[in-house]
Amino acid sequence: MQKPLQNYIPALTGVRALAAYLVFISHYAYAFDENFPRAVQRFLTEFHIGVTIFFVLSGFLIAFRYFDSFKLNGDWFKQYLKNRVARIYPMYFLLTAGAFISFYFTHDQRVTNGYNHPIGLFLMHITFVRGFFDQLKFTGIAQGWSLTVEECFYFAAPFIFYFAQKYRKFYVQPLVITGVGVLLVLMFRNVNWYGFFGNFTFMMLYTFVGRCFEFFAGIQLALIVRKRNLTGQAKSKYTYLGFGLIFLCVWIMSVLPIPKGELAGLHNPWGIVTNNYLLAASIALFFYGLLTETTILKKILSNKFVELLGKSSYIFYLIHLGYMYNFLHYSFNRLNDYVFDLYDKWGVDWHSPFEYDNLNVLYAFIILNGVSILLFKLIEEPLNHYIRKSDFLIRNDRTTTLNQAVTVK
Repeated sequence: MQKPLQNYIPALTGVRALAAYLVFISHYAYAFDENFPRAVQRFLTEFHIGVTIFFVLSGFLIAFRYFDSFKLNGDWFKQYLKNRVARIYPMYFLLTAGAFISFYFTHDQRVTNGYNHPIGLFLMHITFVRGFFDQLKFTGIAQGWSLTVEECFYFAAPFIFYFAQKYRKFYVQPLVITGVGVLLVLMFRNVNWYGFFGNFTFMMLYTFVGRCFEFFAGIQLALIVRKRNLTGQAKSKYTYLGFGLIFLCVWIMSVLPIPKGELAGLHNPWGIVTNNYLLAASIALFFYGLLTETTILKKILSNKFVELLGKSSYIFYLIHLGYMYNFLHYSFNRLNDYVFDLYDKWGVDWHSPFEYDNLNVLYAFIILNGVSILLFKLIEEPLNHYIRKSDFLIRNDRTTTLNQAVTVK
């Protein structure tokens, strides 16, 4: 019989890799234009659902580890923030700095989106505030907007737990938080400040106040399972039911009309409802299955190599789109030209291994995973441990007085 649930759950680490790879596919679905029907390409484009998986997973893990042990006092909060900084910040800072260094040499306007003060924009990035501005959300590391959402949740989580325990009306909180978002849009939609809460679509898709239900779905799951002696021996039904419902949500978004100027059904009002609510509930059901059942899918996600991919998936997520991928794309084009020059010299009419977009995307996927694992082993993991053992925010010798449940892998 398996042991009861521990703070570290290998299958959920493997899920991180799955989520990151889904996002990767959504960004490079164009590479399959010639090989798949339009309906399949639309389906692949909606694989942005990996972001929702990350949000539900964050809600679950933070609540599972902290709901019964949080304390709204200085020492606890400092240790909590120290753990969060150690996990998220070092690689984000280094890779964001890399994006702006590359801008200095390449002047790639995708990094700044026309913003005239790159140093100021860099400061907005490393403080996570750029994610509040519609016109700046895709600057720097474009996919990094989601970290602003994550950081807002991290700061809010202890207070969410406090109100959940004090007033018990847990379901009211996401309504109140989303209501605050609506008020912010009504206040600022006519203010020309780089799109700060400039419209409802931006608020619902790119801010914590709009996407809070995804985190609450994870929190609710944690509240259900945290006191149960779950052994993983339940009948296999929730894992595959949840997994199927996830891709039913993908299909729904893939058949919705795409609003003018957008790229996916996600931006349709019904797409927002499907992604933020129906999909979040489906993911929570899928996670419940992973926690309570033993399935082939769970065994795959718990595999040691998949677990390693999951641990390095945060870096993969940050580098799969942007200057590192652009460098690989440039290198493949140069290699393609070099290969055809060789063919001309040899007098042969052969195909180049770098002339196909779909193969180049596959090469990039493999290389970026390798880079991610190296950066995880050589930089992220050592820095994570160093910060946790340091006196940053709180002296290390004082952490022994805190509940050991606040330690997050």
